[in-house]
Amino acid sequence: MPRLRPVISRPRSIEGFAIVSTDGMIADANGEFPSIVKSDADYAFFHESLDRMQACVHGRRSYEDGPHADRRSRLIVTRSVPALAPDTELPNALCWNPQGASFEEAWRALGIPDGSLAVVGGTDIFGMFLTIGYDVFNLTRVPNTYVGNGRPVFPAVPQLTPEAVLQSVGLKPSAERVLDAEKGVTLTAWRR
Repeated sequence: MPRLRPVISRPRSIEGFAIVSTDGMIADANGEFPSIVKSDADYAFFHESLDRMQACVHGRRSYEDGPHADRRSRLIVTRSVPALAPDTELPNALCWNPQGASFEEAWRALGIPDGSLAVVGGTDIFGMFLTIGYDVFNLTRVPNTYVGNGRPVFPAVPQLTPEAVLQSVGLKPSAERVLDAEKGVTLTAWRR
């Protein structure tokens, strides 16, 4: 009798990517990306990283642009569908309502059994994947930038720092990497 291969219902790896202000924000109160945290060096790192990923997941207000965005498979987290449905605008995208379908169901429906997944935001999606489980979370920090009443990287921020949240789920920091010495922009990869 032939041996059956198990159906893989989880990505080979799950990596988060966020650039945050000093107070842990990824967006202002209107959900807009604040110009004070923009970094050309992080933008380059982000897109180079996405080029090695097979898919990404984000909310309706978050997105990833760049030269290969239209070719990348993606899950768009939304309440506008009961469970799973093809996106009407992006040919490689699947709309996913976590209340109607599990992550494993969404991943199987995306059809990339041995792929890697980039989590690119927003707050609720970053928070949801704390439970699903990151293999790596790439946290870029821009010093001396304060957004105030904005949208945090994780739901528990600002009560906790982003680093404390990552540590609370068992991730450990690698050595800090300087992306832009002039602006003091640093990147820490938090790993399982």
